[in-house]
Amino acid sequence: MKARYMIMSLVLTAGLVLGMSAKAYANSPQLSVDAKSAVLLEPETGKILFEKNPDERLSPASVTKVMTMYLIYQALEQGRIKLDDVVTVSDHAARMGGSQIYLEPMEKQSVRDLLKAVVIASANDAAVALAEFIGGSEESFVDMMNQTAKDLELTNSQFKNACGLDSDGHYMSARDIAVLTKELINRHPEVFDYTGVWMDSITHHTARGSSEFGLTNTNKLIKWYNGATGLKTGSTSQALYCLSGTATRDNLSLVAVVLASPSPAVRFQEVMKMFDYGFANYKLVAGDEPGMVAGAVRVTKGQTDIIPVKIGTRVSAVVPKGAAGAVTSETRLDRAVSAPVSAGQKLGEVHYKYGDMELGCSDVVAANDIAKASFFDTLKMMHKHWFK
Repeated sequence: MKARYMIMSLVLTAGLVLGMSAKAYANSPQLSVDAKSAVLLEPETGKILFEKNPDERLSPASVTKVMTMYLIYQALEQGRIKLDDVVTVSDHAARMGGSQIYLEPMEKQSVRDLLKAVVIASANDAAVALAEFIGGSEESFVDMMNQTAKDLELTNSQFKNACGLDSDGHYMSARDIAVLTKELINRHPEVFDYTGVWMDSITHHTARGSSEFGLTNTNKLIKWYNGATGLKTGSTSQALYCLSGTATRDNLSLVAVVLASPSPAVRFQEVMKMFDYGFANYKLVAGDEPGMVAGAVRVTKGQTDIIPVKIGTRVSAVVPKGAAGAVTSETRLDRAVSAPVSAGQKLGEVHYKYGDMELGCSDVVAANDIAKASFFDTLKMMHKHWFK
């Protein structure tokens, strides 16, 4: 930034060592996982804490639905669909087989209930019905899945269907699944409204009448593990047993992925082991919260001569527990800004360090708009100044 800065420093917290490389985090010898591929990731920073064959392309089974869910929530956010929209089930969707809620051709269901069936019960027929509703056809929806994978730089993912049934050329890596899960829960935390539900139900509406159908969560960690919040299981004869799990304790969230685990019990056991390892060894440290007042900047040629500034973005880091040291922050503000000023306009930065190591910086932004002073505004301020 070219403008001069006013600089303020303070000690943020203590007890942190941040010099450990990403490789050292990921290759810890303290953890072994009985699965062909595995990744443990912290979703706020994207830091990988453990990995095993993270980029191997494997069949993901119904963990595929993490992408399907992501696109459903994107469509809801963008207003392209609504939860109360009614979906007419096609012959194709009703024939999916595997994990399903036994939808019938021409049956009508709300987006809300189909989404619930996908997230809680991993229903293939519901996933495809929603894919067709959003994309016009499952094929078009799969194109959206593959484009989104490119947009998110998931370089070891390719989709052939919306539900995860085994298909040649349909694959994901554990790293890609962990990153995609991170994107889903960060951008659409409302997914937790369903991922943590153990049992629920929907109502079938067919020509024969209405009947209730029970849903039970396929993710047993919701019952078994303290802090579990979700997210998606999967299994086929080719993929074996897979899981992308999420959990939160003491302000630290984790994503744990296993692919090709040998049994359902081992799948859950290994994810719990990864969670235990993460919670026992790491903690999340964050800078100031966005919106916190960070000082004020002088305004020239404006309707007021001072503008308050606030933290605009957040810096966080995953650090080992029990390490020694101190994190410091340094606030650098523009000495002055010329009106007009827009709310959110960058007027400085807060830099966070551990020793000489830069953790990152938060933008400091204008808290509100300030219009350029008119001739009469200038006269009023001059008059106020003279008689003060």
